[in-house]
Amino acid sequence: MSRVAAAPSLVAAARRYASLGIPVFPCVTGGKQPLTPNGFHDASVSLATVERWWRRTPDANIGLPTGVTTGVLVVDVDVHGSGSGYEAFDCAHHKGLTQGWGWLVRTPSGGMHAYYPTARDEQRCWQVPGAHIDFRGDGGYVIAPPSRLEVRGKPTPYEVIAVSERKPMPLDAAKLRLFLDPPKQTRQACTPLPPLGTRPERLAKWMATQPEGGRNQGLFWAACRLVEDGHPIEFTIATLGPAGVQAGLPQPEVESTIVSAYRTAVPRPRVSRPGPTPVSEAIAQ
Repeated sequence: MSRVAAAPSLVAAARRYASLGIPVFPCVTGGKQPLTPNGFHDASVSLATVERWWRRTPDANIGLPTGVTTGVLVVDVDVHGSGSGYEAFDCAHHKGLTQGWGWLVRTPSGGMHAYYPTARDEQRCWQVPGAHIDFRGDGGYVIAPPSRLEVRGKPTPYEVIAVSERKPMPLDAAKLRLFLDPPKQTRQACTPLPPLGTRPERLAKWMATQPEGGRNQGLFWAACRLVEDGHPIEFTIATLGPAGVQAGLPQPEVESTIVSAYRTAVPRPRVSRPGPTPVSEAIAQ
């Protein structure tokens, strides 16, 4: 790729890619949008086709399909105002997930494309925005050196910055994605129910700790206990509402669950205390 990137012109580089059996297609000058009707699906290794495309637009950038079409996979390390993907790429490298690259290309934005050979199985494109890493595989494409993009009004090229001295190795994109974006673990088991007669503030504290999957049921149960204890709905919303929100429920859902509890449960009848009749009751009799 370094020899291709050193070509004196974009049309010369496009011809070299095609002569190596790597299909290419033209993209807009200084940009990434395809100039062909079907985008990367139109990519060709035909020298006549490539000549015709670049004769029409001599400064067209070079699009290179990724995946089994070209035998190339690319890890795209993004650099934006919101962050950089270099740290995540380095961490993945130390884990042995990104070590087999064949070429490293600096992108005009200051990011990087790491090129790998394909494995036998299809690997589709994906993105992990939180890590600022994109993967270009089957169904995608990249802009190849020596193409240029407009950066702050200046044409800036894609540059080959490193060529591996070792044989490039296929990338396991699924493992890389799992490392960059591990599945979120949720607790499925709810904490034990408080005993009947628990004070409202303790019910609220218990409610705030309920995990996903048990929040609605826990809120309904706690609200029913306050209904049975004779508390008005305004008190229950004020007591359990913030706890439900803290547990992750939206405020409207919290209120509708409490309203449902008041439609279902009924206050417990008050039982007269055992022992002598109070003086006030005796006088009233």
